[in-house]
Amino acid sequence: MTTPSKEGRTNSRPGLFAGGFSIGKVLLEGRAFLALIVIILVFSMLSPDYFTVNNVLTMSSHVSIYALLAIGSLLVILNGGIDLSVGSTLGLSGVMAGLMMKGINIKALGITLFPSVWVVVIIACAVGAFIGLLNGILVARFKVAPFVATLGTLYAVRGVALLITNGLTYNDLSGKPELGNTGFDWLGFNTLIGIPIGVLVMIAVAIVGSVVLNRTVFGRWLYASGGNERAAELSGVPVRKVKVWVYVASGVCAAIAGVILSSELTSASPTAGTTYELTAIAAVVIGGASLMGGRGNIRGTLLGAFVIGFLSDGLVIVGVSSYWQTVFTGAVIILAVLLNAVQYRGRRKRQAADGAPPGNSSRLGPPESAPPLEKIAG
Repeated sequence: MTTPSKEGRTNSRPGLFAGGFSIGKVLLEGRAFLALIVIILVFSMLSPDYFTVNNVLTMSSHVSIYALLAIGSLLVILNGGIDLSVGSTLGLSGVMAGLMMKGINIKALGITLFPSVWVVVIIACAVGAFIGLLNGILVARFKVAPFVATLGTLYAVRGVALLITNGLTYNDLSGKPELGNTGFDWLGFNTLIGIPIGVLVMIAVAIVGSVVLNRTVFGRWLYASGGNERAAELSGVPVRKVKVWVYVASGVCAAIAGVILSSELTSASPTAGTTYELTAIAAVVIGGASLMGGRGNIRGTLLGAFVIGFLSDGLVIVGVSSYWQTVFTGAVIILAVLLNAVQYRGRRKRQAADGAPPGNSSRLGPPESAPPLEKIAG
C-alpha cells in the first residue's frame, strides 16, 4: 500500500529492507558472500583438491593474517580515517618476537635473557599498540591527515625493523627446552579441535570486535564520529579519544597478525607484511564498508578477507602465473570499489529525496542493537 506525499511522490511500504525489497539490492549488499561462493565453485571445478577439508583449513590459516589486519583497518575506516602502517607494524612486531626468541643480550650485565613465549607475545602486542598510539596522537591531537601520518609511520617503522635486524631474517624460532623459550611455533602449527590456532585467534578477535561495535557505548561513539564527526562532537562524543583508540586497536591487530605469521614461518623478516596494508583495505572495501566512514561491519570484512585469500590460493593451486594473480586481485578490488560507489550513491540519493543531508550524517550509529546516542551524551 502506498500513500501520496505532499509533493505528489509515493512512499513505499518498508519491506525486508528499508525502502522495500529489491533483488538488485540483495545482490549488491550480499556481493562479498556471493563472490566467495562463486570463487569456491569455480576453483572446485578446476581442481578436485581445492575444497577439501585440509586445504580449506590451510587457506583459512592464510586468510587469518589478512583478516586480523582488516579488522583493525575496519575500525579506523569506520572512523573516517585510514591506516597504511599495518603492514610495517606486522613486520616490526614479528621482528621483535624473533629478537626475543633469539635472546636479549644485556652486555652490561653479561647475560642473555630468553623470555617465555607469552611474554614475547605480550611485548610484541605492546609494540603494535605503541605504533597505533603514535598514529592516533598525530591524527587526533596534531590534526595530521591520516593518509600522511600513517604513510610516514609506514616508512619509519619498516626502517626500524631493518635497523634491528641489519636487513637479515631471524630463522629457527622454535626455541630450546633448556632455555625455557619453546612454544612459539605452537601458534602457527598447532591445532585445537582440528582448527589451526591462527584461525581460532581470528575468530576470537572478530567476536570481540563485533561485540564492541554493536553492544558497547564505544561502538556507538565510533559509528557516530565516523558518520558525522561534528554532530557527534556536539552530542557529547569524545571524538579525539575514539580516534586515538581505533588506531591503537589497529596496531594491536597488526601485531597479533605479525606474531602468528612469524610463528607459521618460524622466522621473522623485516620485510614481512609489505603491501599487506593494501590487502587489508581491499578486504574492508570488498566487505561493503564505506571509505567515507560510518558504514561497515566485522562480518562483511571477514567475508572480504576470505574472498581475497581463497582467490589468491585458488589461483596458485590451478597454476596461474603470479603476474596474472596480481591482475585478477586488482580487478576484484576495482570491481568492489565500483559497487561500493553504486551502493552508497544510491543511499545518498534516497536521503536527499527524503530531505536528509547527503553522506552519513542522517545516521549516527550502528544497527538497532547499539545503545541510544542520547544515553551516551548523558
